[in-house]
Amino acid sequence: MDHFHFQAGALHCENVPVAKIAETVGTPAYIYSKATFLHHYRAVHDAFAALDPLICYSIKSCGNLSICNLLKSAGAGFDIVSGGELARAQAIGADMSQIVFAGVGKSDEEIEQAIDAGVGWFNVESEAEMENLITISRRKRVRTRAALRVNPDVDPRTHRYTSTGKKESKFGVDLERGRRFFDAYGRDAAVHLCGIHLHIGSPVNDIAPYVGAITKGIDLIDALRADGFDIDTIDIGGGFGAHYRDTEAPPAVRYAEAIVPLLKDKRLKVIMEPGRSIAANAGILLTRTLYLKQSGDRDFLIVDAGMNDLLRPALYEAYHFAWPVAPRAGFVPKDRASAAQLPGLKLMDIVGPVCESGDFLAKDRMLPPMQRGDLVAVYSAGAYGMSMASHYNSRPNPPEVLVDGDDFRVIRRRETYDDLMAAERL
Repeated sequence: MDHFHFQAGALHCENVPVAKIAETVGTPAYIYSKATFLHHYRAVHDAFAALDPLICYSIKSCGNLSICNLLKSAGAGFDIVSGGELARAQAIGADMSQIVFAGVGKSDEEIEQAIDAGVGWFNVESEAEMENLITISRRKRVRTRAALRVNPDVDPRTHRYTSTGKKESKFGVDLERGRRFFDAYGRDAAVHLCGIHLHIGSPVNDIAPYVGAITKGIDLIDALRADGFDIDTIDIGGGFGAHYRDTEAPPAVRYAEAIVPLLKDKRLKVIMEPGRSIAANAGILLTRTLYLKQSGDRDFLIVDAGMNDLLRPALYEAYHFAWPVAPRAGFVPKDRASAAQLPGLKLMDIVGPVCESGDFLAKDRMLPPMQRGDLVAVYSAGAYGMSMASHYNSRPNPPEVLVDGDDFRVIRRRETYDDLMAAERL
């Protein structure tokens, strides 16, 4: 569910015409719906209420300070994977005890920064990292809290670049090493190893891999408790799906129906790390048509947003639904699934201005008649859109806009050329 809809033939975000935002801030631009962010956060909260989980929004998915502050106000904690993301959480006054610090390559400086800030948990990913965390904690004379990330070796059936729960993954340790890990470090005085962390990948639209992963995680916890270890926390990660093509992602309540019974009576603090399922459908990338071009037997719609603005199609061959903001009469789609079935469409690629053959936003799409200047909305861009943007080709980052009912405001201004070069002016 999102709050992007056609009204009188024109795309609106909540009650604001998207074209009005383009008139104010230009293109390309990211546009977010406050109501959609809150809807998806509350859907997870309500679906899993029986577990009273700590819902740690994954800052890496969409880390704008205004978005993080919005979710903090809704009750979210935060999942961080870098010192920079910790700094974002600190900037909005987040409760540090409600933060989990994950990531396979935490530097000494980041670990010290997180200890000094008082983060709630470190998700430890290797023996070497655990030994380093122990060393730093002892030097600082503090006792930190940690969960061991384990790979349950289940197939989440997602893109190979975003599959993280297989045995061969760079993340965490395999299940067989879990008990040995606790034998080696589970009684250390400086780091209280008290939890298990699971994250199998993203986006995962199949619920069965979660059931398999959590079942294996619980079996490990039962074995560790039998060995005398005090395990009080399970972090089940994130990765719930979002709607990219149509309505392919199960609602939060479907995931909960399968997961809650597994955890309800296990005497465990449950942590969740949703990001994509909250942010993806809350945002679009708005872009403007520069040129129409034919080359050989292919037709191209050349727009002013490129792979530097939205990397997912080039990196993952990810699908994002795209459609004109003000289509000609007869071309307003009822839904995404039926859009390509409208009569009079033309097969086109939507490509950007970046000097790479991989610079595309959509390939082989049936689109209505278009002309120079037409606005195009690239949907489901709220997660891993702006957060993965780059300055490739010395292109300034686009602005971010947050819509709230009838109003909108810029929550990140468009970068200038001076911004691009500021760090180089020594």
